[in-house]
Amino acid sequence: MGKNEKKQWDVIVIGAGASGMMTAITAAKNGKKVLILEKLDKAGKKLLATGNGKCNFTNKTMSTECFYGDDAFVSGVLDTFSVDDALEFFHSIGIYPKTKNGYVYPNSEQAASVVTALLDELYRLKVSVHYGINITDISSNNYGVTIKTTTELYSCKKIVIATGLKAAPKLGSDGSLFHIIKRLGHRFEPVLPALCGFYCKGLDFKKIAGVRAHGTVIAYINGIELARDTGEIQFTDYGLSGIPVFQISRHLSKGLYQKTNVEIGINLLPDFDKETLLNELNYRKTNLHENHPERLLNGLLNQKLADMIMGHLSSKSDLVAIVENIQNTKVVVTNFRDYEFAQVCMGGIPVQDIDTITLESKFAPNVHFAGEIIDVDGICGGYNLHFAWATGHIAGTAVSK
Repeated sequence: MGKNEKKQWDVIVIGAGASGMMTAITAAKNGKKVLILEKLDKAGKKLLATGNGKCNFTNKTMSTECFYGDDAFVSGVLDTFSVDDALEFFHSIGIYPKTKNGYVYPNSEQAASVVTALLDELYRLKVSVHYGINITDISSNNYGVTIKTTTELYSCKKIVIATGLKAAPKLGSDGSLFHIIKRLGHRFEPVLPALCGFYCKGLDFKKIAGVRAHGTVIAYINGIELARDTGEIQFTDYGLSGIPVFQISRHLSKGLYQKTNVEIGINLLPDFDKETLLNELNYRKTNLHENHPERLLNGLLNQKLADMIMGHLSSKSDLVAIVENIQNTKVVVTNFRDYEFAQVCMGGIPVQDIDTITLESKFAPNVHFAGEIIDVDGICGGYNLHFAWATGHIAGTAVSK
C-alpha cells in the first residue's frame, strides 16, 4: 500500500504477542480477513523468553485464586477458555504438552516451538502481519476503525488492542500506545512491575550475591503481613529475587507506589518450628561446636548465609537470637526492579470499562482489548499466558460476530 492509501480489513489486531496471535487465529478461523500490526521486526519476542525459554504456557491447577483482579470477570474468562481448551488448541497446531507439577510446557521445552506453531497457523489461515509499524492515532465510530501510522492509513471493521503493558519493553510492551488509548476515553489503573525482583537494604547483599536457598518470604506493608510464599530465594547484589519473591511482588510494588513502609521477612529454615530449631542448636552447641560457636550453623545453611547471620550477633552463644535471625530477618524494600526485568505488570484497563463478555470498550465502539493490557495479573506458573490465550480467544470470537 502506498502512503495514505486505505485497505479494508475485517479485523486488525495490534500486537503480535501471545494474546494478539491467538486473537488473529480465532478471528481468521471464523472466516474473517485479519491483519496484525506489530511494532517490532518479529512476532512473539516476549513469548520466546517465557519460562526461561521453555514456555510454561498454562497450568493444570487453574482458578481465580491464581489471579489478581475482578474475580467474577476472571471466572468468566476461565470458564470460556479452560485449561482443556488450551491443551486442545495447542495440540491442534502441533504442540504436544509436557506437565511438571501442574506446569504445562511444550514437550520440546522450547518456547520457539510455540512461536513457530502459532506463526505456521497464522500463515495457514492467511493472516497478514505487518512489522515495524508505529501507530500515531486510532479513531473509531459505529461503522468501523481507522488506524493512522507514520506511513499509512489502515481501515477495518473492528480492532483488538493486545499490546501488553510495560513489562520487558525491549520485547515489545513499552506503553507507547497508552496516550492514544487514553484519547479514546480510557483510563489506566497504575501500571507497576509485578513478578520481579526488588532492591533491598538491611543485609550485606554483595557478600551473599549468587546464593540460592530454600526459604519463605513474607510481604509486610506498614508492619502488616499481606502475603507469603516458600521456594528458592535468590540473593543478588541489589536485593532479593526468585519465584517466591515474584509471588508476593504485587503487594510490594503497590506498597512502594503508595509510599508505605515496605519490608520482606525472610525465614531461611521454614521447615523447622522454633522449638525444634532451638533444640537442634542446643545439641550442636553442647556436642559439636562448644569450642567453635561460629560453626554452629554448618550443614544447616549455605555457608555465606551462616556467616552473615553469625556476623550480625553480639553474642554467638545466644541461641534464641540465632533462631530469630534465621527465621525472622526483615529487610527494607527500597524499589522494584525496572520494567525491563519484570515478567508481567499489574494495572491497565479497568475491567469495569470494558464489556466483560466481548472485551469491547465502553467508550470507543468496535475497539476490543486482550491480554495483559486488561487489569488482571496472575502469579507465576503459566497463569498470565493462559489469560492471554483465553482473552485472545474471547476477543477473536467477539470480533467475528
